[in-house]
Amino acid sequence: MKRIALFFLLASALTSHAQRNLNLEETVFGPRTYAPASIPATSWIPKSNSFSYLDKSYQNLFSKSAENNWTETSLLSKTELEAALKAAIPNETFHLQMFPYDYKWRDGNSLLLQVNGKEKVYTVTYNVKSKSIESFIGNDSQGANRELSADFSKVAYLLDNNIAIVDKDGKVTAVTSDSDKGIVNGSDYTHRQEFGIKKGMWWNAQNDKLLYYRKNETMVANYPLPQWSPKVAEIKWIKYPMTGQKSEEVTLVIYNTVTGQKVTLQTGDHSEQYLTCVTWDPSGKFIYVGVLNRDQNDLKFNKYNAENGALVKTLFEETATTWVEPENPLTFLPNKPDQFLYQSDKEGYNQLYLYNTEGKLIKKLGYQDIVLDNLLDFSADGNKVSYIGVTNNGMDRQLFEVDLKSGKTVQLTNEPGIHQASLSDDGKYIYDQYSDLKTPNMIQVKAVKSGKGTVLIKADNPFNGKINNPKIEFVQLTSADGKYPLTGRIIYPNDFDPAKKYPVMYYLYGGSHSQLVSNKWLGGAGYFDLYMAQQGYIVFTMDNRGTNYRGRDFYTATHRNLGQNEMADQLKGIEFLKSKSFVDQQRMGIFGWSFGGFMTTSFMLHHNDIFKAAVAGGPVIDWKFYEVMYGERYMDTPQENPEGYKLTSLLNKADQLKGRLLIIHGAQDPVVVQQNSMEFLEACIKAGKQVDYFLYPTHEHNVMGKDRIHMYEKIADYFNQHLKK
Repeated sequence: MKRIALFFLLASALTSHAQRNLNLEETVFGPRTYAPASIPATSWIPKSNSFSYLDKSYQNLFSKSAENNWTETSLLSKTELEAALKAAIPNETFHLQMFPYDYKWRDGNSLLLQVNGKEKVYTVTYNVKSKSIESFIGNDSQGANRELSADFSKVAYLLDNNIAIVDKDGKVTAVTSDSDKGIVNGSDYTHRQEFGIKKGMWWNAQNDKLLYYRKNETMVANYPLPQWSPKVAEIKWIKYPMTGQKSEEVTLVIYNTVTGQKVTLQTGDHSEQYLTCVTWDPSGKFIYVGVLNRDQNDLKFNKYNAENGALVKTLFEETATTWVEPENPLTFLPNKPDQFLYQSDKEGYNQLYLYNTEGKLIKKLGYQDIVLDNLLDFSADGNKVSYIGVTNNGMDRQLFEVDLKSGKTVQLTNEPGIHQASLSDDGKYIYDQYSDLKTPNMIQVKAVKSGKGTVLIKADNPFNGKINNPKIEFVQLTSADGKYPLTGRIIYPNDFDPAKKYPVMYYLYGGSHSQLVSNKWLGGAGYFDLYMAQQGYIVFTMDNRGTNYRGRDFYTATHRNLGQNEMADQLKGIEFLKSKSFVDQQRMGIFGWSFGGFMTTSFMLHHNDIFKAAVAGGPVIDWKFYEVMYGERYMDTPQENPEGYKLTSLLNKADQLKGRLLIIHGAQDPVVVQQNSMEFLEACIKAGKQVDYFLYPTHEHNVMGKDRIHMYEKIADYFNQHLKK
């Protein structure tokens, strides 16, 4: 008995000794090293109760099925795929590093894959039954934005701002041939990828017409980015339309692959509008486009004739006193080609609406105050559709299914947390992956009717026995206007002692379309947050009004006065910290990037007696220097809202700086241009205020790769220098 006890004590001591803090390298690469056990690249196989996935090495494709009690079956290995590629394309060389992660199922037997050869990029269909390649199309390896036609016979791609189409025989057809660099065809970087834009080209279902964006930015101001590598520094010019300035002009063009003719949609004044939510009618006869005015408060959803480009009719219109932000194309019902689903937050929360193609609203399909986050799939009969909805005041994600006939909604997952779930093709089974603050990862397959499940993965804490486990808690607060519950996340130092006093790193973002705190593993905390807590800091974060997933009134509260209500809410988090005896109020620091850099700098000027030190990365300093699409949505133009721009500008408040402020910027930043921080430096010089500044010469808006380790070291050193005793 004594020997057993002695062994237990020794083992405990060894385990305790083995655990350590994260190092700086792990703040960048740790999320991969310490990722909870999972199943990569899962996908339901059509017309079956089977799902496919990759093994941990990403070398082999397997499946599991209900019929086989979810046991593993081999489908295809990387080696087998390479052999099949060599047999089908003998003149090409393939050296795959892994099985194509982004594979898709064409049907129950055929996979759609994209693979890189030495000469070209290939779109391949592979039959897992016959173990052979059914078809392939190769296109220029430099091509971007590849779009495959529905019959897999053609690929459209973008090369040097022009569109080309290649067919199965290798025949290449040039669709556009613009030589002016200010004309860009087929790019998904239209309207700077605002308004949910993810594509720049669309095939119709009949495979004979290609619709594409044509962007004219010749009238947009050129903006300089210095290139320091050449012996004599050079300038790289980008197009950057600032708020109130001329913006790009965009049209939509239809290319007929049979006749070679082009038709431009008659969408109106190209200079003062945005075109988004582009959708082909299933018949191929019509095209639907959301036409949003430049003020972004009036959306017309229009129907156009695909033969001549003429406007058929406006199906419906949305207006708002703040802004309208369409972000999703229409989704047509598979068994009713004259009906579609439309997503809108016009009644407070992003939800589904069922319309017909004449613009008649058939049914509202929203459920309570659930925010639709991700529309998934239709049931096999087309009568139901599933989606991931946001619940619990933005903290959780659950799987829902709505009956399109009755409008009845059923919640299919229930455990608190963030669910990434989907239904099998026949709707009988749910593949459910979720985590919460204390659960690293849980994956199970559940029968919808019985609710019985088979656990596939129950991940252990990946830090156990290796890294000191952080203590993380959620705290409940209330917004400054008293209307909304807010959740904060607090991370405690190792061996936390409430009788001691600790310095604070207050990490924030606070901008639109963001969420830093949610009910998932680690509460959404990043590894640098964990690192700083292990270095002896209280690390605190919360999401304010203006952030995502809480409804329209919540995120439009910032309109025309960015930073003001956001700071008011964050002050509630600061009040919470100051109420704790273990917080050293004389050693508080604040850190944020981008919008968070704007918030950080704002706090150091507007509330300059709270934080002793701050780090602002890539900060917006004055919204007049920001781009048109984002900036004008929230602030309107400087001409329309001069008081708002004056109030939110930090240039005229540099004289209020009291604490130590480090500004970090990427010299190649095309998002928040360096002019913001340079103008602030000049304002500080004029005001006689000292500010620290560090530039990453080759990086854009975010410092990435190994250099990110350098950046985190600089931030940690800055706080240690000014906040550690």
